[in-house]
Amino acid sequence: MTSRAQALLREALTLPAEERADVAAELLASLDDAPPDDPAEVEAAWAREIERRARRVMSGESTGEPWEDVRARVRQRLTER
Repeated sequence: MTSRAQALLREALTLPAEERADVAAELLASLDDAPPDDPAEVEAAWAREIERRARRVMSGESTGEPWEDVRARVRQRLTER
């Protein structure tokens, strides 16, 4: 990642969560040259993914990680660059 991209990322991470989500959605959409997917299909795909993840958690296969730990690790990586 270029220094400009890193600077933009650091700045974006200071935004409130809702604005970060909007920025992330716009960036992801800019990578997709295909026409928008059918919203019903997207919703069904997300439902399947959520169910898959929930099953992994309930079975003990995936224990997850506290958000505070993940956020600290990401911030540390960003400051190391």
